[in-house]
Amino acid sequence: MACHFLARGCEHRHPNPNAVSHLGLWRASLARGRHRLGDPIFKQKWRETPRRADWTHRAAGMSNASPPAKMPESPHRSLISPQEPADKIFLEGPRSRFAEFFTLLRVMRDFLRGFRTLHFVGPCVTVFGSARVKPDDSHYELARKMGAAIARLGFTVMTGGGPGIMEAANRGAKEVGGRSVGCNIELPFEQVSNAYLDRCVRLHYFFVRKALLIKYSYAFVVMPGGAGTLDELFEALTLIQTGKIQNFPIVIMGTDYWKELIGFIEKMAERGKIGPDDLSLIFATDSVEEAIAHIRTKAIESFRLKRVARVRRHFPWLGERGFSGKGPAIC
Repeated sequence: MACHFLARGCEHRHPNPNAVSHLGLWRASLARGRHRLGDPIFKQKWRETPRRADWTHRAAGMSNASPPAKMPESPHRSLISPQEPADKIFLEGPRSRFAEFFTLLRVMRDFLRGFRTLHFVGPCVTVFGSARVKPDDSHYELARKMGAAIARLGFTVMTGGGPGIMEAANRGAKEVGGRSVGCNIELPFEQVSNAYLDRCVRLHYFFVRKALLIKYSYAFVVMPGGAGTLDELFEALTLIQTGKIQNFPIVIMGTDYWKELIGFIEKMAERGKIGPDDLSLIFATDSVEEAIAHIRTKAIESFRLKRVARVRRHFPWLGERGFSGKGPAIC
């Protein structure tokens, strides 16, 4: 089992305990948009305006209502779960105070489950990438080699816990005796955790998952992926750029895939939309050796991480789970 790093002190990890940015969503209808929040007319209209669910039921109960237009059949309809995803319920707009309170408890439960599961995994490097990449893809093999190299460096490899690039990175770590963990997510279609995880937590909310993928990591490796990978890349980049977390290295791999995006980021700097120094926050390469050297310099040396042979003691009565390294974990 590879040795792992611990920082000299907790203050070197995140200077701000509220390290992850959150988007506050307030949806006001167009009819109310011209009123200020403190306007009595606004408050009256808000109370009198039915919720979205009420609109549906009332429309269905009107005898003279024309039947709604039939929506086109989705090619992915067979993959959709009949149960509404937690994120959809959370973001659907204002609900009753009672419902909002229980949503808050569910979010807290997700965070608590993640904290208790991942507290003892050690400093991580998170690998982002597509779940659709097959084992015969060259990017799968690149992620596998990168996962092995990260584990040899002494870090725990963290991913989203699913198939594709995530599986490849976890697999590479396990093959060299390193630690491998995942933060999986409940989706309308089933995302099964891969078989190369020592520890896995399954979450309901995307924003909780993103927070945990960033919270425990000293570096981020971005492999080819889709909209979710872009979201994770720019979440980490924005937090570093705005000083919410420290200047952890971001390594982009698969330059043939990302060349247009890298060019667009350079264009943003040329047009003054980001600072010239922001370009140094990302490091693009296809070489595992160059990526590891960059992580060693920007993470291990910059934050003075040291190898330790013993991890901290855990307390089962607090719901904490020690890291035995015996897997695989299924979630």
